[in-house]
Amino acid sequence: MPFLSVAAYAPPRVGMLAVGVVAEVFGAPPAGLPRFDFALCSDRPGQVPTDLGVPLAVEHGLDRLAVADLVLVLPWADFRVPPPDPVLDALRAAHARGALVGAHCVGAFALAAAGLLNGLRATTHWRFAELLARRHPDVTVEADALYVDEGRVLTGAGAAAGFDLCLHLVRREYGAAAANTVARDLVLPPHRDGGQAQYLVAPVPEDGEDERLAEVLAWARAHLHEPLPVAELARRALMSRRSFARRFAAATGTTPHAWVLGLRLSRAEELLETTELPVEEIARLVGYGSAAVLREQFVRRRGVPPRTYRRTFGRIS
Repeated sequence: MPFLSVAAYAPPRVGMLAVGVVAEVFGAPPAGLPRFDFALCSDRPGQVPTDLGVPLAVEHGLDRLAVADLVLVLPWADFRVPPPDPVLDALRAAHARGALVGAHCVGAFALAAAGLLNGLRATTHWRFAELLARRHPDVTVEADALYVDEGRVLTGAGAAAGFDLCLHLVRREYGAAAANTVARDLVLPPHRDGGQAQYLVAPVPEDGEDERLAEVLAWARAHLHEPLPVAELARRALMSRRSFARRFAAATGTTPHAWVLGLRLSRAEELLETTELPVEEIARLVGYGSAAVLREQFVRRRGVPPRTYRRTFGRIS
């Protein structure tokens, strides 16, 4: 059942950016979306210092973690020192009773200290991925991922990637249309392709290739019903196929084929949620030759067939 109660744990010297991220997504969602019972909590109610030195008034203690459907651990400046035992115990208890548990950036260190990442994949800020892997060898650290979903435990990369994790949670539990609505309200892309490796180095473009690439991506979004072979995209970008693939990977962190596939599936999700179009017509609109091909890709990458997805997330009464 989708979560309605969200508790974000704010340790002493919590990151103010992280507080803003979760508060924007879960504290005041746009009209028409579920109203989450959102609360910040800490070791005890009161003033909590932040990484910027500005105190944060927190009304709730750790008892709030015991009743939330979704528990998020926010990153904090002193993450190299594990949280106190009562915090770790509260995280373990939340997980044991079935709550979703997540963290982004160095908040992942708290989940690792609680043993909740043992045997799982996880990510954190790329700068501290090696430290997380060294301290917790039972965790498979995916340093390039923007977020990692392991079912009931989720982790996200650093800083603004907290939005990627939160939007993924909304998308997973409430569907693509809901996540798109939140993203549009925040003036964010509903889903960023690729991984955090694309953000490690961002040189200033020396020519017009980036602009041409952006134009090609916009054209592809508007022509999903067409085949969109890499050769055609490269031709429109005025590049050789090899140069285009290299430039595309540098800009997006993924391949042209994977990017187009993700775009087709995301558009199919939105159409399944917001229209009554037959699956056969949706398959045509997003560029698949038949409903059978769409179903195969949907089951492989989303885990359920299109009609099951529509029954779960459809907005049409």
